[in-house]
Amino acid sequence: MKVPKSLINTLNKEQILLLATHISPDGDALGSCLALAEALVVLGKKVYIFDKDPVPELYQFMPGHKKCRSTLGNLLKKNPLLILLDCNSPERAALEGYTFSKSVVIDHHETESPFGDIRWVERTAAATGLMVFHLINALNIRITKSMATNMYTAIAVDTGTFRYSNTSSDVLRASAELIDAGAQPGIISEHLYERWKKNRFDLLSLCLGTLEIRDNMAMIHVTKDMFNKTGTVEADTENFANVPRMIDSVVISALIRETDNGRWKVSMRSKGQANVAKIAAAYGGGGHRNAAGFRIKTDLPLLKKTLFAAGKKILPKR
Repeated sequence: MKVPKSLINTLNKEQILLLATHISPDGDALGSCLALAEALVVLGKKVYIFDKDPVPELYQFMPGHKKCRSTLGNLLKKNPLLILLDCNSPERAALEGYTFSKSVVIDHHETESPFGDIRWVERTAAATGLMVFHLINALNIRITKSMATNMYTAIAVDTGTFRYSNTSSDVLRASAELIDAGAQPGIISEHLYERWKKNRFDLLSLCLGTLEIRDNMAMIHVTKDMFNKTGTVEADTENFANVPRMIDSVVISALIRETDNGRWKVSMRSKGQANVAKIAAAYGGGGHRNAAGFRIKTDLPLLKKTLFAAGKKILPKR
């Protein structure tokens, strides 16, 4: 993977940097930000990390997560270089309306925006964390155990811990190097998949009770009442969208979450060539061929009807 020289030159030149990622951050977003931030500090830079939403409990084992801030304060007066990671528009990072003298985008999503003075977008990269791995190496910075843990987590999350079709030889070589640098796969996997609280299981049980399957598509939903009943939050639904995809006949799965009255967040997953990013893009969202999402204000029955119809159009012909 070739890192743009313009990006390397800019990072070496700038002294104050603001790293930001998308709202509702996942492991790839957080791991990429945390690893790159630590690397830039090694270069003597002043680095800040912004994410409007708090770090989900699931990812609070990641080294340095407490450095993430949810407000900008007077930071913009310092005129920082903005680096967007794992997203490519200020809106996705809750930074719309702000002005930056210079901006960088480091992303791997299929849906793009024109934002960014320097844009490094690798659509075929399995994870932004993998891109950051190559960037840190290009900057000639030694990877520490904490960097390795964060980048390994980023890659593991976006490859389904090496189960998805985006698991390439580059992914496995990089992951091996990260293990050599101190990442511990067993401990990371335990945090990601084996430390659920009981109320999260209760939420999943209620959610699976809503399962609908039609034309090789599966749909589940979570309402505000379900969150309230189980004492859970939106972050507790991490990976729920993948569960219906485990059914052998299901090609497209969707998790629909109520965010507030009349507003819903849709997370879609697919197998093979079914490109759910096309559906997400039609509603102002984005993502990858096999993992994408969007937000919408509508009622639940209409949303389900719309999704089933849209999904049917992108299902591979039998």
